[in-house]
Amino acid sequence: MSNPFENRSPSLRGPATDIEPVLPSDLSDLPNVAVSLYVETGGTVSFESAAGMARTVVVANNAILPVGVRKVMSTGTTASGIHAFVLI
Repeated sequence: MSNPFENRSPSLRGPATDIEPVLPSDLSDLPNVAVSLYVETGGTVSFESAAGMARTVVVANNAILPVGVRKVMSTGTTASGIHAFVLI
């Protein structure tokens, strides 16, 4: 099977190379900064952006949040089934 990612450098102009489950935590950053989040069950998502800003948004079921995220906070997050789109 051919792999279209094999000779390609990760880029914000293309798709993520992986998706990782997110366990919200007030203390720990995500293992890899997310280029966006996917939320299965809507609610509130409190996070620290890639720019270091604290943000809180309300999203619907099956939402994609197209913002760089370094941490998803447990305090204030009611949404569940959160996944991080990453470039690794």
